[in-house]
Amino acid sequence: MIPSTALESTGAARRADAARLSLALIEARNLTLAWLAAFEASAHGAGAPLAAGPGAAWRIGHAAWWTDHWIVRHVHAQRGERGDAARPRLAPADPVCAAAFDPARRVYAAAGALELPPPAALRAYLADTLEAALELLARAAADDDALHFHRLALLHEDRLGETLAALAQSAGLEEGPWPPAAPARAQRAPLWLPAQRFMLGAEPGGVVPGAERWAHEVAIPEFEIDAQPVNWARLAEFAEDGAYDEPRWWTPAGWAWAQTVERRAPRDVEQLRHGVVRLARGRLQRAAAAQAVANVTRHEAEAWCRWAGRRLPTEPEWELAACRAASRGFVWGDVLEWVAGRARPWPGHAPVAGDPDPLVPGAAVLRGASSATPRRSAHPRARRFVADTDDLWPCGFRSCAA
Repeated sequence: MIPSTALESTGAARRADAARLSLALIEARNLTLAWLAAFEASAHGAGAPLAAGPGAAWRIGHAAWWTDHWIVRHVHAQRGERGDAARPRLAPADPVCAAAFDPARRVYAAAGALELPPPAALRAYLADTLEAALELLARAAADDDALHFHRLALLHEDRLGETLAALAQSAGLEEGPWPPAAPARAQRAPLWLPAQRFMLGAEPGGVVPGAERWAHEVAIPEFEIDAQPVNWARLAEFAEDGAYDEPRWWTPAGWAWAQTVERRAPRDVEQLRHGVVRLARGRLQRAAAAQAVANVTRHEAEAWCRWAGRRLPTEPEWELAACRAASRGFVWGDVLEWVAGRARPWPGHAPVAGDPDPLVPGAAVLRGASSATPRRSAHPRARRFVADTDDLWPCGFRSCAA
């Protein structure tokens, strides 16, 4: 996880006061601007189309749109969730950018059918919307309602930073405000957790994403869980044993996917046997054997677990270990982690307007954080929802046994 100059503690973005929130929002927007410059430079000059297609440019502009729509133009923003989100908004200061980066236009941007404003206009939009939001924050009351959308804006922009790092990796950018690499960790023995009752999900207070609502008691049988995510050395053993070519280790859907894409190693890995070599930051590099694997799909994670005679942890198991076993050596935050099961709502679930991670019932689930996640936005109860085949993100996994 990335340390920051404001809001150092894990999860602090959710309950930040106005002063620290202001500093953190500036820091997050500066990172967005730095990524914009990196994508623009990779496209060989100002005004040229950005690298990674329109996806990066649209996401950057959408961050400014989000701030404008939910804070600057929202007449009930100071009321937080109690406000009427359906009320007419104030007129946008930049109608062209407001139209281009509206989420309703995202499908056109993804298809390359939407002409986006040039980078100079995008920079001005990012600066102006942040300045207006900070002015409102300076006058906001010191309560959860008044700070709700500013806190949510920080979570949203921190997530954007992770997304831009992933897109830069996919596009092969060499220069940029790259997050630190995940550390290499000495292998530790798995942890055994006794059967117990646990409050799964989040309690009210501060900003709580909809997928975490609300805390409810669950009974969890005893189980064993890895103290840290599976590393490259352990994945290499899987490949060297020919497991990428053995259908018995894969689910039917996983095997069909592996054959379709002809997968023999995780994304960006050029060599997995006899030392891992992977494309990182636009260059081929050797990966430390003790570093957590990244950019694997859930299919690959499940296949490794079957091959090793283990399984993926369930969401309750993972969350319990993250919340209660840190003092015993449970480490999380190096990579996002696949868990077993499918996304489902917790009792009392309610959508949250502007949520960066709305619930997608039936999707695959990622837990934890990665080295690209600012510590202030990382939280042991956070949930993310993606497809089983999604390997854009720094996804890894750990294993369990009953």
